[in-house]
Amino acid sequence: MRPRALILTLLLAGAFWLVTSHGSWRLRQILQPLTSNGQLWSEPVTARGANNFDSDEQNNIDLYKTNRLATVNITSVVYQRDLFFRVFPSSGTGSGFIINEDGEVITNNHVIAGSRNITVTLSDHKQYKADVLGIDRRNDLALIKIRAGRKLPFVRLGDSENLQVGQKVLAIGNPFGLEGTLTTGIVSSLGRTLENEDGNNLEGLIQTDAAINPGNSGGPMFDSKGSVIGINTAIYGSRTQSGEAGSIGIGFAVPVSRVKAILDEYRSTGRISHPVLGVTSVLFVQGDLAEALGLPTAGGLLIGGIDEGSPADEAGLKGPNRTVIVGMYRLGVGGDLITAIDGKPVDSQDSLRRAINRKKAGEKIELTIIRGGKTSKVAITLGAAPEAL
Repeated sequence: MRPRALILTLLLAGAFWLVTSHGSWRLRQILQPLTSNGQLWSEPVTARGANNFDSDEQNNIDLYKTNRLATVNITSVVYQRDLFFRVFPSSGTGSGFIINEDGEVITNNHVIAGSRNITVTLSDHKQYKADVLGIDRRNDLALIKIRAGRKLPFVRLGDSENLQVGQKVLAIGNPFGLEGTLTTGIVSSLGRTLENEDGNNLEGLIQTDAAINPGNSGGPMFDSKGSVIGINTAIYGSRTQSGEAGSIGIGFAVPVSRVKAILDEYRSTGRISHPVLGVTSVLFVQGDLAEALGLPTAGGLLIGGIDEGSPADEAGLKGPNRTVIVGMYRLGVGGDLITAIDGKPVDSQDSLRRAINRKKAGEKIELTIIRGGKTSKVAITLGAAPEAL
């Protein structure tokens, strides 16, 4: 029995080896073409080598390696009061970018607004306290500075005047605190207007579909050459579980030309100011209301007040000299009616404010006014009022 059992065992073992060996060979024969042409598995990226990325991938990689070193995380602390008037600290985070080796940093004003304690974290995780050099509320920009005691990497400021819809853009920032995040997209549109937290309009914004989320604010938007063309500022988004807005592919950036303007002013005057005309209020009137006030039906901006000693006052602009009741409203009348600004007819309540925001202190603004039924033009040099820090 034993020899028979041994023979039977050898026969079974041989048969098993034949079947499995043949099956394995057949399996390899079937799968080999699929793995070799990549239909089932692609070759790991690490095996491709540094020189096998396509040109667009390599551009992303090179740009990120260079510019992430100059992109920073900003943490600010604002002290608030609760319902029982107890003071407690509230922190917020955002991004920014270093613009020179001395440690000057550009970010959004809303990232640092009201903060007494601003901390900048570099890509090497070293932290520094920052001082505010100046702010520009009109464009939601802030210039701050850290003192690292060494030369720092910095970005190159580009050109936002010749952007084209469809061109590639890249954003680096710290969305939701995830440091050093790169996202890519295109310029979706130009010249967008968005109302900010103060109720004022941010104008001429760049719209992009590059993913921008909370924490990206103040970070740089680059063109494909690695130059900063915008400052990521706001998004349209859906709410996350934490109550924050998440990206839905509609983000906005302030053009870098605004940064260059405030830097020029800071370099020449040591401060960042905003232009002042001195007209404290206006009312847009047209049609029946304008006719009821004895004004042309095409209408314009009726001046409602002027600051004494302001450029508007020195230029001789006139405010109201009496009040009338029209319907349910008490209106100041008798002042100048502004019908055009720099040759362009006014078309809304915000026309004057928008025109001033596009200028710098020391520049002239030309107003076409109607006074006593006569039309005249007045050129006024705008004054300068520093932004309160």
